[in-house]
Amino acid sequence: MSVIELRGITKNFGETRVLTGIDLDIADGEFLALVGASGCGKSTLLRIIAGLEDQTAGDVKIGGESVNNMRASRRNLAMVFQSYALYPHLTVQQNLLTPLLLRDLSSHQRLPVLGRLMPGRRSRMAELNRLVEETAAVLKIEPLLGRKPGQLSGGQRQRVALGRAMVRKPTAFLMDEPLSNLDAALRVHMRSELSDLHRSLRTTFIYVTHDQSEALTMSNRMAVMIDGRIVQLGTPEQVYGDPQDIRVAEFVGSPKINIIPGRADAHGRVTAYGTPLHKGLRATNCDVSVGVRPEHLQIAPGPENEGWPFLVTHKENLGSDFFLHGNINGSDHRIIGRFQPSAVAQIAPGDSIYLRAIASTPIVFGEDGLRMPLVAN
Repeated sequence: MSVIELRGITKNFGETRVLTGIDLDIADGEFLALVGASGCGKSTLLRIIAGLEDQTAGDVKIGGESVNNMRASRRNLAMVFQSYALYPHLTVQQNLLTPLLLRDLSSHQRLPVLGRLMPGRRSRMAELNRLVEETAAVLKIEPLLGRKPGQLSGGQRQRVALGRAMVRKPTAFLMDEPLSNLDAALRVHMRSELSDLHRSLRTTFIYVTHDQSEALTMSNRMAVMIDGRIVQLGTPEQVYGDPQDIRVAEFVGSPKINIIPGRADAHGRVTAYGTPLHKGLRATNCDVSVGVRPEHLQIAPGPENEGWPFLVTHKENLGSDFFLHGNINGSDHRIIGRFQPSAVAQIAPGDSIYLRAIASTPIVFGEDGLRMPLVAN
C-alpha cells in the first residue's frame, strides 16, 4: 500500500514561513496534482515527502509508517525532475540500469573488474537487465537504449527520465514540473502519455505544476496551493466549477474568470453593474464580487433582456472558439467572453453589443474572498 499522509507540515527557511499546517491524505494509486503559482510552496512540499528536505514541524507517513527520520533513499519514492537529471556520458540503457545497480548490488559487486567475479553477480545482472528491457518496452524506448541523452529529443529524454524512475518499481512517483521544458505541442502529447502511464501502472503519482491545464487534464484530485497553504482540494471538476475562494477561481481556468463588482440588497438579491442576476444570498446589504466564466457569457438581444452593454475592443480567433475582449457599462472594467464562431461572425472590434450570464452560472464571493452560498429568490 502506498497511502501517503501529511499532518501539520510546516516549513520555515530562517524567518520566512513557506508552508503552514499542511494536512493531506494521498490515496493508493491516486494521481494528485499540487498546483499553484511560483513560490507557493508546492515544490518544497514535494521535497519534504521525498525526504530531500526536512520539515520544521509535522509528520509524514507512508503506508502507515512514519518516515520523518528515514533517509530519502529508503523511502522507495521515485523523483522525476524538471531538468531530467540524466547522466550525459551514459547510454539510455546505462541510465536506466544505474539506480538498480546502486540499490541491488553490494559495493564489492559494483567494482569495475573484481565485481564481475563476485558470487551471484551474473544472475543478478541478468535480472536487472530484464527489468530495464521491460520498462523500455512499456515506454516504447527500446530503439533508444544504445543512445546517449545528447542524441535524444526533449520528449525522448523525458521518457528516459520516467523510465529511470519506473525501473525501481517505487511506492510512488514524485514529479516536479517534468513537462515545463517541452514545447507546447509536446506538452499536450506528454500529458496524454502520462495519464495513460498512470492508468497502466496503477501507482501513486504526486505531480507538481504551475500550469493549471496540466492539473485539470491529468489528475484525479488537485490541491490548489496559495501562500504555503492548500486553499482547496478536490476533483478538477469541483475545483473549476465550484471554487470556494476567489483566488482559486481566478487561478484555475484559461482565460481567467471575469470578476465583476456587485451588490446584495436588503433582500439578498444580487445585482452586478445594475443588472439583476436572479440570485439571492443569505447575507444582505453588502458588496460582493460576481465571478462569470468566459464560456458562461452569451450575447443578449438588448437591455430589456437584462444584459450588460459591452464595447468590443478585440476579437481573438482560436479556430474552434472566438474570444471577445471589451468593457462593460461604459466603464474601464474589462471582461472576456468565449463564443462559437457562428455566434460572433458579424461582430467586429468597435461594435457595441449586450452580454448576459447564463442563468445559474454566476459565482458570488464576499468581501473576504470566500464563496457565498446562494438561495432561491
